[in-house]
Amino acid sequence: MKYTLEQLNEKYDLELGKVVSKIKSSKAKLVLLQFPDGLKPYATAVVDYLETKVNCEFLIWLGTCFGACDTPNLGKELEKKIDLVVIQFGHNEMMPEL
Repeated sequence: MKYTLEQLNEKYDLELGKVVSKIKSSKAKLVLLQFPDGLKPYATAVVDYLETKVNCEFLIWLGTCFGACDTPNLGKELEKKIDLVVIQFGHNEMMPEL
C-alpha cells in the first residue's frame, strides 16, 4: 500500500509550511528527517511533498525514535555533511494546550 500525504493530513498536522520555512531560512542542502514508527510509512510522501517546495536533498532516519530527546547518532562524518540535522515529526504536540 502506498501511503499518501492526503491520508496523513486527515489525521495529523505536521506543519509542513514551517518545515519548508526552516529549510529555506537555513539554506540547507541536505536535511535529515526523523519519524516515529507510526509515521514512518508516510515518510516518502512527506519527502515527495517537500521536494516540490525546496531545493535540497533529504535523508530519512529509519532507526528508533523514542521521543523528542532521541536524536540519531549519525557519526561525525555524516553530521558534517548534513545542514539541518533533524526535523523530527511526532504524533502529538510537545506541550498540550491547557
